Amino acid sequence: MLEQENRTQTAAVEATTELWAFFRGEYVPLCDANINVMTHGFNYGTAVFEGIRAYWNADEEQLFALELVPHYQRIRASARLLMMEIRQSPEELAEITLELLRRDGLREDVYLRPIIYKSSETIGVRLHNLDADITIFGVPFGQYIDTEGGIRAQVSSWRRVDDNAIPARGKITGAYVNGALAKSEAQLNGFDEAIVLTADGHVSEGSAENLFIVKRGVLITPPVTDNILEGITRGRMMEIARDDLGIQVLERSIDRTELYGADEVFLCGTGAQISPVIEIDRRKIGGGRPGRVTRDLSRIYFDAVRGRLPAYRSWLTPVF
Repeated sequence: MLEQENRTQTAAVEATTELWAFFRGEYVPLCDANINVMTHGFNYGTAVFEGIRAYWNADEEQLFALELVPHYQRIRASARLLMMEIRQSPEELAEITLELLRRDGLREDVYLRPIIYKSSETIGVRLHNLDADITIFGVPFGQYIDTEGGIRAQVSSWRRVDDNAIPARGKITGAYVNGALAKSEAQLNGFDEAIVLTADGHVSEGSAENLFIVKRGVLITPPVTDNILEGITRGRMMEIARDDLGIQVLERSIDRTELYGADEVFLCGTGAQISPVIEIDRRKIGGGRPGRVTRDLSRIYFDAVRGRLPAYRSWLTPVF
């Protein structure tokens, strides 16, 4: 499994030689978008980021960028947590991203990474009196984790960072060490993904994904007060469940043992998309295969992001 991951990562790196980045206010070849090793964001994790997908629709010969403005609204909110401001509005950043995608000219699914970072080249732990900048780039990108057959997860021994330690509702680069510790622990133990608990033992989320369970026909997800990221895909899942499937949705704390007794469990996020969890801590979830609610949500979501459902075209911005 690790060898396959390494081959995938190598292919992605090689592909960057013909791609572009928005860097220091200009479009430059991605291979030239480099920072100094003294950059504050590199030394101290004082940066925030987003993950944005663009989906290729072969029938229409069109690339659809997903939720551009909401992502840029969130990254600006995250940046304010670290005392950073950039001059571009969310709408301007969306236009910059569209131009970047046109320059790349990719006719396949793309993953976009905007980063706002402390760009001052200085040593010293602080947030104030430092410059900030933004860079945006995209790479070809398929599945992050399995979205069809289901994955095996482990409840991690690592606890989610508390909002009063590092704000959970901001996508802060340094905070993702927390998820990396949990993910590597799970994979080195033979699982696909980690599920992380809060300090008081409630279910928070995956290593980098929001979490839902289905119990007796009700869709349940942890509240924002359980140190989760306020996920854009999470919000869309609740919307689809209510409006399209007529399913009741609850936001409440979830105990660890509720995972084992759930009818269905799935993870979601822009990167992860919709990933059914069929086993947790070597206990089968439901029938040990993706459940009906997860399959229905996944079907509608993937049709929506590829532009096949007119009702959800407002999520998408055509690139070409």
